[in-house]
Amino acid sequence: MKKIVIAPDSFKGNLTSLQVASCLEKGIKRVLPKIKCVKIPMADGGEGTVQSMVDAAKGKFVTKRVKGPAGKIVTAKYGWLAKDKIAVIEMAEASGLPLVKGREKNPLKTTSYGTGQLILDAIDKGAKKIIIGIGGSATNDGGVGMAQALGVRFLNASGKEIKELGSGGMIAKVARIDTQAIDSRISKTKIVVACDVENPLFGKKGASHVFGPQKGATPKMVQQLDENLKNLSKLMKRDLKKDVGRMPGAGAAGGLGAGLVAFAGAKLQSGIDIVVQATNLAKYIKGADLVLTGEGRVDFQTAFGKTPSGVAKAAKKHNVPVIAIGGALSDDARQVFDHGIDCIESAAAKDMSLETAIQNSKQDLANAAERVIRMILIGKNMATKK
Repeated sequence: MKKIVIAPDSFKGNLTSLQVASCLEKGIKRVLPKIKCVKIPMADGGEGTVQSMVDAAKGKFVTKRVKGPAGKIVTAKYGWLAKDKIAVIEMAEASGLPLVKGREKNPLKTTSYGTGQLILDAIDKGAKKIIIGIGGSATNDGGVGMAQALGVRFLNASGKEIKELGSGGMIAKVARIDTQAIDSRISKTKIVVACDVENPLFGKKGASHVFGPQKGATPKMVQQLDENLKNLSKLMKRDLKKDVGRMPGAGAAGGLGAGLVAFAGAKLQSGIDIVVQATNLAKYIKGADLVLTGEGRVDFQTAFGKTPSGVAKAAKKHNVPVIAIGGALSDDARQVFDHGIDCIESAAAKDMSLETAIQNSKQDLANAAERVIRMILIGKNMATKK
């Protein structure tokens, strides 16, 4: 073997993707000290995506003071990949659930305005492309708060602009959408949204019914929020000529999925596919002998939109074998074999508590990588003797 690509996800609450990759490299080089290891930190569009992409592209973080979901000023950060002029934003940084406490946890009042401010700041820096992860929101405003920050005006039945911050409750006052003052640079910027849920904007499987309760919505509020988003969908169709209400993913992040498409011309895409493209993973896999990937827990869900399955999909196009190393393996993990992953291994070589596993994770990952490489070499030797 001459080249191994190491492309894992982070181990949530423990190690970043780059740290995981470095541990795996250490184990590999115990056995093959001269082999070329190419580390590509990965993510699936959720938590840790910005960190992974900043690490992969040797980018940096930009800090910005914005309006949080409760309207108070918060400090948010996003990734800036200067070489390609790409900004990577996690909406939760500006509009996430951890930013609201106590009575502030009210989706009738929370706003996505700060996310719009991050988008504008990235454009001010010269971003040609913006990647937005939209998990973990505290909002249910259909993206109207975000749209206000971009210059969209929302008018009431009297034709007057609604001055309050866009929120799940404020939508009920909107009679017309006016986009004449939207920042003209929005239409010239490619915006891609990492979205891996299928929920529509409204209805029983929509944003309000499925995600509203975890954001503080009572059953009565859920009904009100759902009706508001349904009406917003009608206005989007009439005033923006965008029919997004039933679009898969429209209900993500309290309807921000729909809002980004309707107001900013964004495209919704699988999170792992976005990261695979942005990191040029396929280019590095070409000519490799092996790909190592992994995540904190490998189970049957790993096969559906998670980092290891996305990496495996890219590797199979070049007929490169893939091994996934998990912090733990579930009993149903073998289902990943039907989705391009050739072998799985656990970092933990014995039963232990989660606390112990986290403490020993770096050593255990290196040991697991070493075991994998030694097994591969045994197989190669056996094949040679035949």
